[in-house]
Amino acid sequence: MQRYISSDRQSLLGSHQRSWWFNEINYGYKDASGDYFIAIDTDKCDGCGDCVSACPADVFLVVDEDPNDPMRDEPVALVDAGKKKKLKYECGPCKPASGSPVLPCVASCKAGAISHSW
Repeated sequence: MQRYISSDRQSLLGSHQRSWWFNEINYGYKDASGDYFIAIDTDKCDGCGDCVSACPADVFLVVDEDPNDPMRDEPVALVDAGKKKKLKYECGPCKPASGSPVLPCVASCKAGAISHSW
């Protein structure tokens, strides 16, 4: 019987199973006034950095390797660790009123990898 270890995420998980594994990382918190989360779909994110440029609060950064996914070795966008617990205030100025345009970071992401809880 042959045994081997594959380092390929696709081989390990299978394409139909990937959606629940490494695909979306949530940053933020929930308090009495609401949910404040930013989700980054790491399968879609190509690490281009457009969200970094678009965000006036410098919430995003791009790293060479995803610390949440040891199988990924391409650049990926993350939420700055120092800003995760402050998203309500950091993202507040961009938060759309009802019917307003999309947040700058979401609009700038051509891959459609970023979403917000509000």
